[in-house]
Amino acid sequence: MTRLLEEIRAGDRSAFDELFPLLYEELHQAAERQRRRWEGDETLNTTALVHETYLRLVDQSGPQWECRAHFLAVASRAMRQILINYAKRKTAAKRGGRTRPVPFHEIETALKEAEDPSAARDEALVALDESLRRLEAVDTRQCRIVECRFFGGMTIPDTAEALGISPVTVKRSWATAQAWLYRDIKQALERSA
Repeated sequence: MTRLLEEIRAGDRSAFDELFPLLYEELHQAAERQRRRWEGDETLNTTALVHETYLRLVDQSGPQWECRAHFLAVASRAMRQILINYAKRKTAAKRGGRTRPVPFHEIETALKEAEDPSAARDEALVALDESLRRLEAVDTRQCRIVECRFFGGMTIPDTAEALGISPVTVKRSWATAQAWLYRDIKQALERSA
């Protein structure tokens, strides 16, 4: 795997085709976790999510993946973008392009237990993405941690390795990011009311 990552950094595009099958199972598991949250909406299945992720990753010019964890972190970000774009398209079509802010605590609930998966989950993902964009402007590292942990299902040690920080920093920043996202979404709700 290390050799393939070095070949990719050196510009060998064919090395990616060798690397992807080695990490396919981990990517499939991350996509499966997302699909469990997305249960009931079969238009974007696990395999389609992994394949869309592949297309996003292979399309990058001059990728600089340093290690397995870094590759998975980048894949997590790609999955986030794919899911958010998908949710936005569906929400726009159903709601005439308008979305309502959703409180952070409702996001996890909606993603796990919504009775109407296609509507509530789309709105929750869009609200989370909007808040993550604001968080990224304040603290990029916390945004990356949320992408790795929430969208990629990465462990604290893998997230720490991917981002080049300590596991303690990941734990602390993960807790801080969740609190920040909750406050941000709550304030967005109050502004829109």
